[in-house]
Amino acid sequence: MARRLVGALLALLAWAAVAVPVAAWSFTHGSTETVVASHDAQVRPTLDGRVHLDLGPYLPDLRFPAAGTVGVDVEVGKTTASTTTELAQRYAAIAARPEAEQRRVTEVLTALARRAAVTGALAGLVLPLLWWLVGSTRRGELVRRVRGAARRRRGLLVIGVALAVLVGGVLAVVRPGEREPDRVQDPTWLPLQAAYPDVPVPPELSEWQVQGGLFTSGTRRLLASALDTYDKSTVFYDDLVDRVPEVADQLRTPAEDETVAVLVSDRHDNIGMDQVVRAVGDAAGATVVLDAGDDTSTGQTWEAFSLDSLDAAFEGYDARVAIAGNHDNGSFVGRYLADLGWTRLEGEPVEEFGGVRITGVDDPRSSGLGSWRDETGLSFREVEQTIADDVCALDAEDQRIATLLVHDANLGRTALARGCTDLVLAGHLHVQVGPDRVTGENGRVGYSYTNGTTGGAAYALAIGSKLRRDAQLTLVTYRDGRPVGLQPVGVRTDGRMQAEEYVELDLG
Repeated sequence: MARRLVGALLALLAWAAVAVPVAAWSFTHGSTETVVASHDAQVRPTLDGRVHLDLGPYLPDLRFPAAGTVGVDVEVGKTTASTTTELAQRYAAIAARPEAEQRRVTEVLTALARRAAVTGALAGLVLPLLWWLVGSTRRGELVRRVRGAARRRRGLLVIGVALAVLVGGVLAVVRPGEREPDRVQDPTWLPLQAAYPDVPVPPELSEWQVQGGLFTSGTRRLLASALDTYDKSTVFYDDLVDRVPEVADQLRTPAEDETVAVLVSDRHDNIGMDQVVRAVGDAAGATVVLDAGDDTSTGQTWEAFSLDSLDAAFEGYDARVAIAGNHDNGSFVGRYLADLGWTRLEGEPVEEFGGVRITGVDDPRSSGLGSWRDETGLSFREVEQTIADDVCALDAEDQRIATLLVHDANLGRTALARGCTDLVLAGHLHVQVGPDRVTGENGRVGYSYTNGTTGGAAYALAIGSKLRRDAQLTLVTYRDGRPVGLQPVGVRTDGRMQAEEYVELDLG
């Protein structure tokens, strides 16, 4: 028994002697592609405890301390920004609210660590497996041959072959031929303030460093603009969060049998407002978020930062329900939110919270950054009729839809006109419309309500240092599976916040 225990211990030690270094090497030499700060990016883990941002040939590299001993090297690739100024503004806005990007990179590093651990574990099995394949009888013979002077050379040869197999297996995994690329010289790193003494650097960026080199006047102006955007964005949206308690007493308190949902729409990449909406929702006792679309400007993968921010802001909510708007062009937005765990409405009813039966559909149109729009697949009118037919069929089966979530309220007008749903929630117009009471052909009552732009968007892109126009979110209250009231909350461009009167919905 003791002999077996010693054997098992030796096998474990042999496994660890190979597995640990192979796993560590695989982790530090691994990489993966993802989207970071609106760029396609190559992410490589390091052990220097720093985040290194390689911004390409036209901008100096940046680095700053990571949260722990594991660092990361992020080499950014292509993006959609048409100018470096636009790109710098994006960097500043994202840096002011970095939580979602930090979570994304952490998830990428965790996945690389898991892959490295599996690689190390498999490589570590080479020696114990070889030991087992040789068998105790053959191992005894080898030992006797080694001990025997006449057969010493043959025994050493066998052991050498075994070691060659072991080393070959390990080398096949670690690929030692790969090496770091040659560099002209080691870079010199300077604190931002030292590199740009005439540019005010916020205190929280005091540990950020920039790669030394030729600092042109254009680079200086670009950095000054980015830091100004960063500072204003941080101050503006943090102040909004601090002002939420000032309007908390204006927010209706839900009863124990009621559920409050936060309605957002037309964020258009303004991640600064996400923390504000969450703070208002928490103050109002909300546990659900309803997203009426246009979270992005073009629906492209570079806008994943906006969806990551939205997801992080409403983490922990009981239900998160979304549809895509006309600017969420293509399938990326809906697919990405679904992968993050959001309920994506695709024309089928769901009951995600409080017995509320809800359905919805993506906007059939797609828009670019201009004023044009076109239709793909089913036309707008066809989608409007189809969703009305489906909703009315459910109503006839005593499965009435409490809420129809769409991007443009016109998609729900036929269903309301026929009296088949309690409430149509929408966005798209960037201004509040309603709630409007509609008596249907069957005598049933429903309401149509359009939320203003939660991102304060004047056009398709709202990212920046502050709101471009007044922003809005709406608190929707449900009881016994049906909507019973609405309360809009507005945020002015000057930072003032106001909760409107709670409006009861009289469904008859």
